[in-house]
Amino acid sequence: MTDDPRRQLPSVTRLLELTSLPANRLWVSLIEAELAQARATLTKTHEPIAESELARRVQQAVARSGPGLTEILNGTGVVIHTNIGRAPLSERAAAMAARAALGYSDLEFDLLSGHRSSRQDHLQSLLTLLTGAEAAVVVNNNAAAVFLALITLTQGRQVVISRGELVEIGGSFRVPDIMAASGTELVEVGTTNRTRLADYERAIGPNTAALLRVHPSNFQIRGFTEQADPLALAQLAHTHHLVMIDDLGSGSLLPLPAEPDVASRVRQGADVVTFSGDKLLGGPQAGIAVGRLTVIDQMKRHPLYRALRPDKMTLAALRATLWQTLVEPDQIPVRQMVTADPGALRRQAKRLIAHLKRRGVQASVRPKGGVAGGGSMPDVELPGVAVAIDPRPKSASAVQAELRQGAVALLVQVEGGMIVVDVRTLPAQRLAEVAEILARCLLN
Repeated sequence: MTDDPRRQLPSVTRLLELTSLPANRLWVSLIEAELAQARATLTKTHEPIAESELARRVQQAVARSGPGLTEILNGTGVVIHTNIGRAPLSERAAAMAARAALGYSDLEFDLLSGHRSSRQDHLQSLLTLLTGAEAAVVVNNNAAAVFLALITLTQGRQVVISRGELVEIGGSFRVPDIMAASGTELVEVGTTNRTRLADYERAIGPNTAALLRVHPSNFQIRGFTEQADPLALAQLAHTHHLVMIDDLGSGSLLPLPAEPDVASRVRQGADVVTFSGDKLLGGPQAGIAVGRLTVIDQMKRHPLYRALRPDKMTLAALRATLWQTLVEPDQIPVRQMVTADPGALRRQAKRLIAHLKRRGVQASVRPKGGVAGGGSMPDVELPGVAVAIDPRPKSASAVQAELRQGAVALLVQVEGGMIVVDVRTLPAQRLAEVAEILARCLLN
């Protein structure tokens, strides 16, 4: 038993000394967790772990346990990366959210009358101007917007939807599950690849409340396909006195490749169009529903709305993003990255290579296509470039893992044994920092 390497592990007190940490509950709990992990590892490997290595692991754990989330520099080229927070806010939107968080505001207070107002008033005029809709309501994500529309307008009745649009969105949430939770009876029509207007018409009965169209934003079906025209579908709904609900998901407010914009669906007659605030709009997480005044007002009056409404920071950031969409759209990071000029990206890649060279790391430019991500613009490759680095003698996968562990994590891709850093999704003003992180990992 005396040879058991687990007996050689340092005490909590010793690791506190090695890391110069005070003995508060947070640091002690982190050290205990690292020691428990070390014991579990030693049970399998029986290879001693040096005190200095444990101290390094504790310091990394301390760096990751700060009062905020771990900051990530995104070198993947995926613009709307769901796992790391989707759309980065513009400086203006972030500043407006911070100002709302730090003090008081007119969230639900009419400064002219001195009476209570609605938090939705701050967004209504901007959303109606951008989309041409009569009214708008904002909740905390697009799934919530769809759910609120269904439970308000169709509960206990039937909703007709194409079989090819029964999609699964992130986190294994499925459209049929959302419909079931809202108390709606789902009626599937057509086939996976072909659904005609006549299919919807045959399915309409006395208990039908709405037609639902879901934009399959995270996949495409090619080849022998057919789907009903949105304008004809809305006309069919109105002929039978039904509600036309159109879930656009990523819902761009400005023209982008392979993505329908919200305003076009409003013009085509949808009574409710729902979409996300944190996808191609480039704002904070939010679900937005725009459409006919009478329909949107019903959604606002539903008791569930209060449980789904966004907070003041979200509203402030979303208002700023909508304002920028009208006044300065080129200042919204998502739009900058999605529409980035390949020549500008190449110049940015060369700047990163120059920073790396000064630190003793050799790299080269290679063509690389980026993607919008987040279920937006599927099958659209954004032309661009990346910086490729040969990590030898280290393995690319080991370097990739190590880059994730710093106080500021750097996400990269591995292709053919090379570290590949896509500059599309990296802030231009932080390229020197990116180079420093890479050099520290590669050369130590």
